[in-house]
Amino acid sequence: MLDTVFNVTLTHYLVLASVLFIIGLVGVMTCRNVIRVLMSLELMLNAVNINMVAFNNYLNPEMADGTPLLSGHVFSIFILTIAAAEAAVGLAIVIALYRQRATVDMETFNLLKG
Repeated sequence: MLDTVFNVTLTHYLVLASVLFIIGLVGVMTCRNVIRVLMSLELMLNAVNINMVAFNNYLNPEMADGTPLLSGHVFSIFILTIAAAEAAVGLAIVIALYRQRATVDMETFNLLKG
């Protein structure tokens, strides 16, 4: 049995969110595959969600009557909703481009060039 108690502090959450955000940022900057770019964007949004919930839990904001204010959690739910919509629209665009070009390589997508 473990005798030590692991205390998870705000710093642990911030480090985890920073690592996830950096992995997502590197994925967005380096990947040529559209699916990987969308997955990297999801990682970045989830890192922001971790930050919001962690700050909300550790700062403990309260309303005037003493009830906890769950603004970080509410913003996380909004971000998750937007991320789901972004994934659905992005995937629909990727499928349409794949049917037209037969590839998901971002270098070949030049439809908006004159």
